Amino acid sequence: MKLDLKVKIAGVELANPLMTASGCCGYGEELADIFPLSKLGALVSKSITLNPRLGHPPPRTAETTSGMLNAIGLANVGIDKFVTDKIPFLKKQKTKIIVNVAGSKLEEYVEVCSRLNDIECVDMIELNISCPNVDEGGMEFGADPIMTEKSLKAVKKVFNRPVIAKLSPNVTSIVQIAKAAEQGGADAFSVINTLLGMVVDAETWHTKITNNKGGLSGPAIKPVALQMVHAVYSNSSLPIIGIGGIRSTSDVIEFLLCGATAVQIGTGLFIDPMLIVKIEKELKQYMKRKKCNSIYDLIGKVRKY
Repeated sequence: MKLDLKVKIAGVELANPLMTASGCCGYGEELADIFPLSKLGALVSKSITLNPRLGHPPPRTAETTSGMLNAIGLANVGIDKFVTDKIPFLKKQKTKIIVNVAGSKLEEYVEVCSRLNDIECVDMIELNISCPNVDEGGMEFGADPIMTEKSLKAVKKVFNRPVIAKLSPNVTSIVQIAKAAEQGGADAFSVINTLLGMVVDAETWHTKITNNKGGLSGPAIKPVALQMVHAVYSNSSLPIIGIGGIRSTSDVIEFLLCGATAVQIGTGLFIDPMLIVKIEKELKQYMKRKKCNSIYDLIGKVRKY
């Protein structure tokens, strides 16, 4: 029996369904020192904005029960340096490249995506309309169906390859936002970004990060992510990239069963940078044991009572 780990996201074929999550591996250089990036289905860059951003001052991460809170503030080199300093490295990698794009204004999203349209090695864009730890843009766009649809339409006019809408869990109805993104021309979804949270030190009475609030990631959010992946899967035919608390092969399988075609792994890589390599190996063993020839034998097959 030949095992096939390949999946397609909006027509783009990936060697396997395992990706990095935006913001957790920078631009890929550090991770490439640990294992060949060809082991990834795709590398997702940290968010790129029109202008460089320093982000929030430290401390900007804090450990929580079964998770991590972060308020990095979209720190990045900006589109100019990304093109000159980071793209040459990314061009050499034998994996698919997805660039996460953020902005404070819609015009900024459009400008960055327009620039990326001229760079052939960028296979897809992940539109970050769901960042919970910036004052402008981010979640503001992804919490409003009208702005979600408008953002997707504007970006689709300037970027002629697939656009993934990264959805926020911090909304009344993620299905409503997903439908608006699909109406705007989204080719796929990333579900979910971090949950809005806060951490306080009982001794000093201070919040533990300078932004006071931030995005909660890690195992604590996995049940929320699974439910939202399944909700979007049940209401749309677009492919879904599942995100939220993945730290094992069984976690990946749960996301696939709930409707994800691929997954992104982020916080888990802080604990074990080799996690994706281990999961790829174990995923093959699982599929052999379950007599599955393809990842598609698992997608959406959750059995409900």
